[in-house]
Amino acid sequence: MAKYSYEFKLSVVEYYLLNKVGYRVTSNKFQVEESTVRNWIALYNHHGAEALIKKPNANYSLAFKCSVIEHMRAERLSIRQTAAHFNIPALTTVARWKMLYESGRIAISIKPRGRAKAMSKRPTPPEKPLEEMTHQELLAEVRYLRTEHAYPKKARCLDSAQAIGRKEQAEIIAELRPHHMAQDLIRATGTPKSSFYYGQQRVNLPGRYCAEKSRIQEIYHQHKGRYGYRRICLVLKQMGYGINHKTVLKLMKELKLKSIVRVKKYQSYRGRVGLVSPNQLARQFQASTPNEKWVTDVTEFNILGNKVYLSPILDLYNGEIVSYAVAQRPQYSLVGSMLHQAISRLEPHEKPMVHSDQGWQYQMSCYQAALQARGLSQSMSRKGNCLDNAAMESFFGVLKSEFYYTKKFTDADDFIKELKEYIWYYNHERIKTKLKGLSPVQYRNQSLFLTQA
Repeated sequence: MAKYSYEFKLSVVEYYLLNKVGYRVTSNKFQVEESTVRNWIALYNHHGAEALIKKPNANYSLAFKCSVIEHMRAERLSIRQTAAHFNIPALTTVARWKMLYESGRIAISIKPRGRAKAMSKRPTPPEKPLEEMTHQELLAEVRYLRTEHAYPKKARCLDSAQAIGRKEQAEIIAELRPHHMAQDLIRATGTPKSSFYYGQQRVNLPGRYCAEKSRIQEIYHQHKGRYGYRRICLVLKQMGYGINHKTVLKLMKELKLKSIVRVKKYQSYRGRVGLVSPNQLARQFQASTPNEKWVTDVTEFNILGNKVYLSPILDLYNGEIVSYAVAQRPQYSLVGSMLHQAISRLEPHEKPMVHSDQGWQYQMSCYQAALQARGLSQSMSRKGNCLDNAAMESFFGVLKSEFYYTKKFTDADDFIKELKEYIWYYNHERIKTKLKGLSPVQYRNQSLFLTQA
């Protein structure tokens, strides 16, 4: 565990308090564990800046330990709150006392710190005065001093705010190794001989996840940054890699790969212009068969000052875009052509419920007549309640975060061309975790195959 200076701890706490940001933001800025940041701030709030000063190893009496745990139980405090109240730097100390207290073994926790030495080291011979040193000894001393000077200089280049870890230390030693002798580096760094050579072997070994990292980069760029660690993990498993999603997340952090974060929309509601249907869907966004429940809406895109409108229908069974229409004016023909395409795909026995918001297009008699002619039932969200059509809003969020916000378009025609390509990709190639790692079309085809088998 890295050791932090008083000045560094104070700068972290002051940043948190002055900027009024969250623990996570502060943690990311200073590259410190979030739990550690919480602990420092709690200590500072209870006891001021002095609580951040590193204390010498303290010996707590049995009575004090019991009083801490009894106070914690009486006041129903958390371990962090208790540690801050009694100015105990390490949360693990309070956690251990609590465990021992509850098991009736707190008395045995009084024991010497550390562990017994396996064997005593040979006493270091006293240094000779310069006058008594031979020419060879003087050369060896100069050589060592050069090594001692080079090591901390290199270490400071990494991070002056906190102590370096073992991995960074091994990397620095590997860089200095061609220019300095091993015995001088061991002495200058204070590293045990066995640890020194083990660290050098680890640095020179090829990475454990070289193949996986290469595949992760390949998948990430193939899908233009749209896949996060969960979907990349699914693709890797389909390729035969036995890897956990947490490992994929760790490797993506090392590779500095981050999936696109969604960043909002055209309002079609113009008051009551026709009949409004009840909310039959009632937020039941699951369907047991294809073409059982459809949802639809209209969204707007601004392309270099020109508006483009998209009207899709989404099947709640597998999230597939059943049909869609694109236009540069929000006229009824946009919705009408989309509905005609969707209905033409239905089998005679299929009569899905079609859910939308209360947009003017869906209140028009021609739209409602088209539904009735085919025997489809209509459902509408309650006024001003976007959550009633959350499945459609979710698709728009994915579409804009993965496609619209990440690309530049020369004009509206270029946008429409690429939009059609993305919708095909969304239906046929983009896998979903809730579809067991399949794309919407793959999932539908699989279900039809199993039904017919």
